[in-house]
Amino acid sequence: MEKQSHKYPELRLSFVMSTALLLQTAVALIWIGAATERLAQLEEKAEGLEAVSERTVRLEEQGAYMRASLDRIEFTLSKSMAE
Repeated sequence: MEKQSHKYPELRLSFVMSTALLLQTAVALIWIGAATERLAQLEEKAEGLEAVSERTVRLEEQGAYMRASLDRIEFTLSKSMAE
């Protein structure tokens, strides 16, 4: 049996290259979509952490004020006990 020669090898090569390019483009678009979704989730999580951070700062300030009040009370008590 004799091998059948291709009449248009350039056409076949062009088809294979076009198919490969389309597959790579599709995979790249899927990857970009997944990366965009991950980024959106991280941004959402960061917004939640920002609120927690603000709350922590407020609690630290309140703690400082409470500590200052406690120091004043202790000073007043120790002063009155010394008299």
